Amino acid sequence: MSKQLSAANKDKLVSDMKVVIADTEELLRATTGVAGEKVGELRERLGVHLRVAKDRLIDLEHAVIDKTKAAARATDDFVHDEPWKAVGVAAAVGLALGVLIGRR
Repeated sequence: MSKQLSAANKDKLVSDMKVVIADTEELLRATTGVAGEKVGELRERLGVHLRVAKDRLIDLEHAVIDKTKAAARATDDFVHDEPWKAVGVAAAVGLALGVLIGRR
């Protein structure tokens, strides 16, 4: 897996992990009344892995938030330091989008 995941990919990963964690918790609740040594061991291991996954998910969410804030700060600093360049870039992007939309 690439070390440089985009913010969108990280958001998707966080969303997918939340679904997996919710499904795993539901499975643990559904097997609460099931007896047996192997089921008990499996539930215990699954519980441990679930806690680890939750911790990693929280860390990933914090990393995504921190990187998003840093990008926003960098953009804000650039706009304040170079306002005419920012206006030029915005105008170029607007023109490009206008041309693309106009072709349809």
